[in-house]
Amino acid sequence: MDLYSATSLKRVITLADGENLSSQLYRLEKGQILQFRLGPSLFGKNIKLFCNLPVKDAEFLRDGYRLLQWMSDCTNTSDDTALFIDLETNLSGSFHFYFTYGSEKPSLETAKGSGYFLVDPVLKVGPNDEVLPLNCIQCQTVLSKCLGPLPSWKGKLRVAMESGYNVIHFTPVQRLGGSRSAYSIRNQLQTNPSFNVGDKKHTVEDVGKLIDEMKLEWNVLSICDIVLNHTANEADWLLDHPEAGYNLDNAPYLRPAYLLDRVLHHLAVDIGAGKYKDKGLEGEACTEEHLSVVRSILLDDLLPAVRIEELSMVNPEELTRQFCELARNRGAFPYSSQLDHLAIIQNPDFKRFSSTVDIEAALRIHNIQRPNCQTEEERIAESGQWLKENLISLNEAKKSEIWSHLHAAVSNVLAGMRYQRLQHDGPLIKEVSATHPLVPQYFYQAFPEASLEEEEEMMKEKGEHILAHNGWVIGDDPLRNFAKPGTLVYLRRELIAWGDSVKLRYGEKAEDSPFLWEHMRKYVEEVAKNFHGIRLDNCHSTPIHVAEYLIDCARRVRPDLFVIAELFTNSDAIDNVFVNRLGITSLIREAMAAHDSHEQGRLIYRFGGDPVGAFFQPPIRPLVPSIAHAIFMDVTHDNPSPAEKRTMYDMIASSALVAMAFCATGSNRGYDELVPHHIHVVNEERTYASWSEEVAPAPGLVSLDCGIIRVKKALNDLHFYLGRNGYNQVFVDQMNPDVVAVTRHNPNTHKSVILVSHTVFNHLSNGPKFLRPLKLQGHVDEVLFECRIKHKKDEDNSRHVGKPLEFVKDPTIINGTDEYEVNFRKNVQVFESEIFNRVVTGDDTEELDWKDFPPGSIVAVTVSLHPGSLAAISQARQIIQTLPTKYVIKQESTVSSKKSEEFYDIVSKLSLADMNIALFRCKEEETDSGRPGTYDIPGFGPLVYCGLQGLLSLLSEIRPKNDLGHPLCGNLRDGNWMLGYVTDRLKANEGTFALGDWLSRNLQPLYNIPRYLIPAYFDAIITGVYLALLKQTWNLMNRFVKEGSTFVKALALASIQFCGMVRTAPLPFLSPNLKDPKPEIKAVGGQKYQDCITISAGLPHFSTGYVRNWGRDTFISLRGLLLLNGRFNEARYIILGFAACLRHGLIPNLLDGGLKARYNCRDAVWWWLKCIKEYIEEAPEGKDILDDLVSRLYPTDDASPLPQGVRDQPLKEVMQEAVQRHFQGISFRERGAGYAIDSHMTNEGFNVRVGVDWQTGFVYGGNLHNCGTWMDKMGSSEKAGTRGKPASPRDGSAIELVGLSRCIVGWLASCFDSGIYPYEGVSRADSEGNMVTWTYRDWANKIDSNFEKLFFIDIEPNPYERRPDLIHRRGMYKDTLGSEHPWADYQFRPNIAVAMVVAPEMFNPHNAWVCLGNMEQILLGQLGMKTLDPSDWAYRGDYDNANDSADPTVAHGFNYHMGPEWLWPIGFFLRAKLHFAELIGGEEELQRSIGRVKEILSKHFVTVQTSYWRSLPELTNRDGRPCHHSCPAQAWSISCVLEVLQKLEELEARQPV
Repeated sequence: MDLYSATSLKRVITLADGENLSSQLYRLEKGQILQFRLGPSLFGKNIKLFCNLPVKDAEFLRDGYRLLQWMSDCTNTSDDTALFIDLETNLSGSFHFYFTYGSEKPSLETAKGSGYFLVDPVLKVGPNDEVLPLNCIQCQTVLSKCLGPLPSWKGKLRVAMESGYNVIHFTPVQRLGGSRSAYSIRNQLQTNPSFNVGDKKHTVEDVGKLIDEMKLEWNVLSICDIVLNHTANEADWLLDHPEAGYNLDNAPYLRPAYLLDRVLHHLAVDIGAGKYKDKGLEGEACTEEHLSVVRSILLDDLLPAVRIEELSMVNPEELTRQFCELARNRGAFPYSSQLDHLAIIQNPDFKRFSSTVDIEAALRIHNIQRPNCQTEEERIAESGQWLKENLISLNEAKKSEIWSHLHAAVSNVLAGMRYQRLQHDGPLIKEVSATHPLVPQYFYQAFPEASLEEEEEMMKEKGEHILAHNGWVIGDDPLRNFAKPGTLVYLRRELIAWGDSVKLRYGEKAEDSPFLWEHMRKYVEEVAKNFHGIRLDNCHSTPIHVAEYLIDCARRVRPDLFVIAELFTNSDAIDNVFVNRLGITSLIREAMAAHDSHEQGRLIYRFGGDPVGAFFQPPIRPLVPSIAHAIFMDVTHDNPSPAEKRTMYDMIASSALVAMAFCATGSNRGYDELVPHHIHVVNEERTYASWSEEVAPAPGLVSLDCGIIRVKKALNDLHFYLGRNGYNQVFVDQMNPDVVAVTRHNPNTHKSVILVSHTVFNHLSNGPKFLRPLKLQGHVDEVLFECRIKHKKDEDNSRHVGKPLEFVKDPTIINGTDEYEVNFRKNVQVFESEIFNRVVTGDDTEELDWKDFPPGSIVAVTVSLHPGSLAAISQARQIIQTLPTKYVIKQESTVSSKKSEEFYDIVSKLSLADMNIALFRCKEEETDSGRPGTYDIPGFGPLVYCGLQGLLSLLSEIRPKNDLGHPLCGNLRDGNWMLGYVTDRLKANEGTFALGDWLSRNLQPLYNIPRYLIPAYFDAIITGVYLALLKQTWNLMNRFVKEGSTFVKALALASIQFCGMVRTAPLPFLSPNLKDPKPEIKAVGGQKYQDCITISAGLPHFSTGYVRNWGRDTFISLRGLLLLNGRFNEARYIILGFAACLRHGLIPNLLDGGLKARYNCRDAVWWWLKCIKEYIEEAPEGKDILDDLVSRLYPTDDASPLPQGVRDQPLKEVMQEAVQRHFQGISFRERGAGYAIDSHMTNEGFNVRVGVDWQTGFVYGGNLHNCGTWMDKMGSSEKAGTRGKPASPRDGSAIELVGLSRCIVGWLASCFDSGIYPYEGVSRADSEGNMVTWTYRDWANKIDSNFEKLFFIDIEPNPYERRPDLIHRRGMYKDTLGSEHPWADYQFRPNIAVAMVVAPEMFNPHNAWVCLGNMEQILLGQLGMKTLDPSDWAYRGDYDNANDSADPTVAHGFNYHMGPEWLWPIGFFLRAKLHFAELIGGEEELQRSIGRVKEILSKHFVTVQTSYWRSLPELTNRDGRPCHHSCPAQAWSISCVLEVLQKLEELEARQPV
């Protein structure tokens, strides 16, 4: 692992609601930490997580679940994004987890999600228990029955050890059945008698002693098959326990299939006896004509005669008789059109004509009044006749159904015969007899055969001793028991039957078959005790609950049990179900399954390893689903030799490719000895040869020079070396249709081994094919080995004899062919190679051209990087070690502490304004500073940010997937442009120059490393720098962020996006007389500027120039972006900067540096005042801001702008002026009114009017021609007729402005009372010239006394309601009061929530709660709040600013605020919900609401973590659909959600720990 591992190996599973992960495979190494995290779909729920991994040293119990305890990585222990559970994987095997929430009792049945994780066993060899990694396993299969007497085993097994294998797989060592199949076991608790010598009987324990010797002396482990699904026909214990199989008593539903089976048997006997000579069947069946005759005999003669359908039919006469008797006693039913339908109810014993129907249903249907009948008996007789006809019809339907199955059965019989007797790849049997039946029998009976009629009687009398054979069903669901009730597999002859073995019947639990469960437990435990692992034979057909139980028993005996299996499911998902439930370590995969070399190469890549040049991965990372670990076999013992399916020439070539796979590998005994035929598990009775040290061993012995053993040992040694020494990166290169090159790369040393194989899948070559040179980055150290094979009679290597010509089987010893010679050379210098010519092509590259590389050849070379490249890599690694990425790197030289100190010193001096430059800046901001825009990646497009976040947003997607084919990686490999871009832009800014210079110097090594490594090293360095910047960013913020959760930190980081210095959008100069601290004045190019950030409303559309700084957006955002993050000085500067621009009692809507400010909004001044309130409440010594000097630009409405410091006023005086002017009334016409400042607005729209209603205390303003609140869309379409028409004027008293003003006057009253604010209230002259004075307390009371009665639309009619005719929804608050469009007052909008948060005192809690419920139900969207009730006539939910239609409701985005779902109001809605929940329902309702708020915010968490902008958008279209015309990053969206998190922390801090 080394470079790619971490100091703490921790993998993370993120839980999701409703997610069942039973078909996902999560693998872990023993000792790793598994961390669980809550996914967003579980936020706000009280999750209880259970797992059956026991505590250390406790016994594993499958149903022994324990409740795991959540921990938190932030100070707010209730923040769901911070909760985690760390689980140490101290035991190998498969473990299950599930979680619940809600009021139901926790159990598997009530689980809301579940999954498995698999912990690999730790295998050890030798006297010192050296660990054998799974990917270093080389396994050889031996047929145990071919080993002979036990004392001779060691010599035979030594062949495996000397050939480089370190695991031996034994087929069952138990006593076999009569067929001598290696997998048909007669007695599971006895060993094979062929192991005995004379009277000495050897036990499994004796075998175990040899197994232990091989482990200690040879470093070789052993595994043995367990066979759970069947037993041999001859198993003695079956006579005493026939219930252990599927017999005709406990499975009577198999009786029809048994009769069919006997029909087929007797037909075979009769054909063999010559009964059908006249039909052309003279003891043989080997042509299509013969098959046609068999079909005719079955369908026309035999099956009609046996009448299998009668086993499912009813007896119409008998049932009619029963019916008539009951009808006499019951009387007639009235006729009903709602009739039942009769169906045959199968007789459970399958007796002829003994099935029945629901007689009560028959009475309801047929025993009815019949007006045409004269007597009751006549009525009963007619009813009975109707029933009889119904029953006859049912019988006919059943017959048709059964015969459809019989036709299918006959077709399957013929298909089986065709394979056995006609196909070239089958055994080509001709004879037909009892010995060679037409097809294998499906049932075993332990008594002599009889006639078909007698056998039908025995089926009833001796049914318990007629047992179903086992087998497999092509394409069947492997999780289905094909012998269970209701099955048709046996009747339809869909089973590929094993006629020597009986299928075992376990039932669902041990009580269903006590003897069988206990017997098999002893068997499995005995195998586990004596072997290091097991191979689960016929895994896909073994009842999975049985296998679970027995493998659990085995693991209790041997905790680090190595479990392998072969599955034929053709589905990774189904494979994973077996792997998860059984804890399978490795699945057997076959190279012979590949149809060509390209597919074989694909399998090598699929079964393991990272791509060459893979990215460094972080120490704590997601546990990604994987495929099952593979044991990749060049051939298995179940399959023919490659000499039969391919060619002898391919045996070395394909084995070499298998050896290069980064997984376990294996082979079958005989392959290396060039046995050119299948060593059959049933028919083979010869024994294996033993080992000899002689060069030319005697018959019955083999040595290193026999077959390809020497080559195979070299391949096995190479495979072991690569796995042991960290060559975990793989590249497969298809050089031409037959030649494959596989690279194994060590990411630590950057050494590679490249093996090239010339495969020969087909017997004949089509002539030479072009083979391009082998290009290498680095230099070839040596040729590890090169090898060629040819037939001894093929002297000029031109004949390509693909199969032996003169092979003769030895009668007693399994022997291979000696017709082929192998030319094998090891450790060859390139200039000595018979295969390569070296061609040097560059400073750091080489080419190897081909000299002679005939089919069947292989060659392997080692490649190292040039010294210059290695030195550059060493430097890059030292740099990485200075960064906070925590990779463990094997490095000869230590990291310079000076280098590390320099970097962290640079980072520590960066301000948050510098972070805006280093991490973010969109294209427009960058070009504003005179730099090029964002980096444009060919084939991908421009990044969203110029800073590091632009890269990291992309790299965070690419890195986990090792997507080295991504255009970003291609761009890095193609040239150094990106490296220069990153450093040049940082050096162009004063604050980030030192960082840019450091990066420039420390990225230099990347210019000198091989291009394929640049993406990984670039990512490691850039990510390390990025993480250091993030840490510094959070350290510069307050405790809420520094100790906050992932969610809090993500939003706090996002706040940096908007807060930067943009020279075309400055803040007005603050007073030079302002007390410290104050912003520094700097000069660039002779022009002064103030070193002070401003807040962009949104990126990228509102990032520079006059559109950057909006008064409203700035102060809605300021608390979340600055105050909550502890950026008090910057907040102070912005408050004072906007105060300098106060004019007409308003602050600017668009700041534009103050000199071109527009005063056309009514709400910005109230948000500004609210921010002053929050600054005073949250900043240290915050009240001092009231005395801070404001340099007034416009001390009077008509004044020309004054230089800084000419007219200074304390902030409190400016505040008082703003409120006083509102009380007095504001009326003016915008300066420069006309096209120059607004090309769309009509003349009347430039008139601004604001005031306070003396009756209610409500602020009001606006007209139908302008839009002075945040819903400020002005129509601009001539075509649609909306130019100059506001979409939502919201004139009158807008609800959020009433709330904001109530907030401010109430607060000012308190400030006056506390002595920090000198003004008690406001005054003005009335119409008669009398001075009217309101204290702030009076003003607040006036608002409170009028708000509910004038704004709330009650469920019941309200006498204060002015226009009840306009009400279309109740239980809500009006959006405005006194609009010139009266209907606009009654529109249901989210602005209510703002008023609820800023001035909850105005609200009746009950009414507020009702309204909040309606808002949640009607206005709440996926991420935001619908800006208009969807039932409103004006609702249009999708915003498209480019719409150029004539539709006035949507043209030019007229519906900007008429339905699209804006994010910032959701923050106020959620805070309102939290506030009023406690008032309405106390702690219980508050907790319920906290959960709901977290649930709602889960989508925002996902968005801010996954958006390339790492932000939240301005708005979405209906139902949360993306809106491409809005800003993908919006300041107030981030701010308002962050405020909710702060509120949650505040509430949850009150809860006991």
